[in-house]
Amino acid sequence: MKLDKIQQYLLKEIADMDGVPSGAYNIRSNSESIGRQSSANIDITPKTDVSGIDIRIKAGTKNESVHIPVVMTESGLKETVYNDFYIGDNADVEIIAGCGIDNCGSHDSEHDGVHRFFVGKNARIKYVEKHYGSGEGSGKRILNPVTEVYMEENSSAEMEMVQIKGVDDTVRTTIADLKEGASLVVRERLMTHNEQQALSVYTVNLNGKNSTADIVSRAVARDNSYQKFEAKIVGNAECKGHTECDSIIMDNGKILAVPALEANDVDAALVHEAAIGKIAGEQIEKLMTLGLTESEAEQEIINGFLR
Repeated sequence: MKLDKIQQYLLKEIADMDGVPSGAYNIRSNSESIGRQSSANIDITPKTDVSGIDIRIKAGTKNESVHIPVVMTESGLKETVYNDFYIGDNADVEIIAGCGIDNCGSHDSEHDGVHRFFVGKNARIKYVEKHYGSGEGSGKRILNPVTEVYMEENSSAEMEMVQIKGVDDTVRTTIADLKEGASLVVRERLMTHNEQQALSVYTVNLNGKNSTADIVSRAVARDNSYQKFEAKIVGNAECKGHTECDSIIMDNGKILAVPALEANDVDAALVHEAAIGKIAGEQIEKLMTLGLTESEAEQEIINGFLR
């Protein structure tokens, strides 16, 4: 597998990769797989009907990871990829995904990824998905991820969704169905600038007794960018659900938070929190007394907020 400097840079940004990862992996570049490896417990096979792969993780697998990053460096490419994850009962694994687009041309580049997770009983996954855009071309960098999570009894999923730089347009859709005792935690970190637009949509169905969901978004809208955060939790049993949108607005940015809670059981406990505001002047002044310029102080506050 040969990678040029731009590919290497993108893989470092989205998957913290300095080379070929150990264990199972599938690395996709410019609409084709350029490297794939299965392991004894994690099997990766290409789909035959659509573009994408199936990842099957054996029951009881522990302390293993699988990397499936995507990079695009050719202007004008558009693709839709379908990846399905089958996580066996009692497994405990980490999945590192993400997409980086470097567009130096005049045509839009777009990657739409549909990831479906079937999490077995008592299984646990940690999923990290980072999106990043670069390049000086006038063509847009467009990313539209769809994440579907189907969780069996007493399973748990921790998901880190990150988009900090360079993505011009994105619609981020997450759907989850939880059975008895299942637990879902999502931490979204998002920053937009210039004329960028970002829409995040979450629909979580708590169908089983003692199922729980905690969805938290931290976002910063700069320049003339626009963000919309929609989060709906449906309680269909005795359950606990929490969503939180905490946003910083700067310059001429715009942010819309749309919470929705639906309780269909008397023992469903659902909570939503939302806060949108600018950086407090006293925060900047305090850091400036330590020797930082105003712009440096502002950046330090943003970095801490999105950490």
